[in-house]
Amino acid sequence: MMKWTMSGAAMIAALAISACSDQGTTQPRSAQPPVSFDRHDDASTDGVGAVFTSSNAVGGNVVFAFTRRGDGVLSKTGEFPTGGNGVGGDVDPLQSQNSVVLADDRQHLYVVNAGSNTVSTFSIAPNATLQLLGTTSSGGVRPISLAVSNHDVFVLNADNSVATLALDDAGVPVGAPVARVSLGDASDGPSTIAATRDGDFLFVTQRSANAIDVLRADARGALSLVERRPSSGGVPFGFAVTKRAQVIVSEAAGDAPNGAASSYDLARDGSLTSITSSLSTHQAASCWLVLSNNDRFAFVANAGSGSISGYAVASNGTLTALDPSGRTGITTTPDATPLDMSVTRDGKFLYALQTGTGTIGSFAIAADGRLTTLADTPGLAAAAGFQGLAAY
Repeated sequence: MMKWTMSGAAMIAALAISACSDQGTTQPRSAQPPVSFDRHDDASTDGVGAVFTSSNAVGGNVVFAFTRRGDGVLSKTGEFPTGGNGVGGDVDPLQSQNSVVLADDRQHLYVVNAGSNTVSTFSIAPNATLQLLGTTSSGGVRPISLAVSNHDVFVLNADNSVATLALDDAGVPVGAPVARVSLGDASDGPSTIAATRDGDFLFVTQRSANAIDVLRADARGALSLVERRPSSGGVPFGFAVTKRAQVIVSEAAGDAPNGAASSYDLARDGSLTSITSSLSTHQAASCWLVLSNNDRFAFVANAGSGSISGYAVASNGTLTALDPSGRTGITTTPDATPLDMSVTRDGKFLYALQTGTGTIGSFAIAADGRLTTLADTPGLAAAAGFQGLAAY
């Protein structure tokens, strides 16, 4: 296992996060003509899904909503204020994944307001229009990542605290946070939170501390820290959890100067055991990771290379690279800078927030996990602090 000193970890973390904003050098793949940003007149009847991202604007955070057609084409539905403020910035100011998340019923959307220390709840209409149901305290300073499980929303704050928001039957947080736990200093670099499918365990990646925290959540939403496990590689960032409770993590510097992905198995006592350690993406700034709907594939966004790396995920959690080069998917332009990603409910499409070009990148997912680059959807401001992406 690669070992890091604290000073070395801080240096690697700074370099890796800086790399996430780099414009890569890969050559663009040919794509279809650009998709129209204007809403189709028949969007409410033709739409089979939706995509959401947030502006993270200082003067008022806004969710941009798009309907999705069966062929993957996106059409803008509107812009919906969250009732809170973001923190602005340019490329990846929150340094996190899951700042915009969907409930399992796909009828509610939760969004962090990092500048207001709140979380917003929206209801979702069939045509992807949103209605703000309220804002709730995040239980800490600068919320950056969310996890939804059962009747709770768990909030990771940049002050390295985690809070539990209990949901009522309408999917809206009830009052103040019901629980809160501190995981350490903000200098540890908390990045992303996610939960097991049953909601019994939570995980938090710590970028600068090069560690993964495991928390237990009881039926009342109370939280306790089980362990802090050293990461297999440098700068653990985004991740996802399989239905078998395997944790698949992206590492911005897992194969420094390249990124990597690692997998872990969760024991009943909450301890993590390494399965695959730091399998290289051979790409730069590998900071975000999502799973296919059947858990057979993991996809890693490489912000510094304009690419997406694909891995096959075996039933025991072992990872195998789909492409020796690490470029399973290539953005339409080398400076796209893909960040947050999401896979649609039908498993056919992967979408990526591309902050370098102010677009949403679209990829068709084949049965073997291969990605075909489709046309980008324009309409976002480039390098303007946009964060989070959720799709269904």
